[in-house]
Amino acid sequence: MNDKEAVLLLHGAWMNPLVMAYLAGALRSEGFAAHALGYRTMRDPLEAHLSRLANGIARLDAARVHLVGHSLGGVIVMRYLQRAADHRIRRAVLLGSPVAGCRAATNFAERAGGELMMGQSLAVWREPVDVSVDSRFEIGAIAGTRALGLARMVMRLPAPNDGVVCLDETKFPALRDHLVLPVGHTLMLMSPRVARQTVSFLRTGAFRR
Repeated sequence: MNDKEAVLLLHGAWMNPLVMAYLAGALRSEGFAAHALGYRTMRDPLEAHLSRLANGIARLDAARVHLVGHSLGGVIVMRYLQRAADHRIRRAVLLGSPVAGCRAATNFAERAGGELMMGQSLAVWREPVDVSVDSRFEIGAIAGTRALGLARMVMRLPAPNDGVVCLDETKFPALRDHLVLPVGHTLMLMSPRVARQTVSFLRTGAFRR
């Protein structure tokens, strides 16, 4: 199938492609060929994630490709764009992605059993933060401010946050646009408002105000 515009969605840590089903469906209803890509967030290192993402993109028969990443998935999207990205990549939307560092991951790793539970993903969070990216990529970020998430149950995070990721962790200078919504970290994936704003950015390079 030859799709004019395809979108590849990448889930976050401890998740699987099913959590992206609502958003993928919303994108399809707007004419995008949306595909959710699975990867082993705990068992595989960053290089394996990047290779899997590159292979997933290469299989898309589309003139233009966009990326959507949630949480850890958004961090992997950024790392991919900083390397040898496919020439068809145009836009990317990061959903609750702590690309500027993650306090929750750092704090969690310091707790008993934390490193074991985070597995190989811990190495991704411990990489030096680099938010530079080629200007040919248009990147938008959506951050939540409703503190509903696993981290809220086990640690205190600076407000505002979405329960896992702090607002300031989602910002960096190379962003084309940044939007703050009253949503929680995981529930944002089932939010019609987040879906509409994702569609808006992928179509126009800007969120609707």
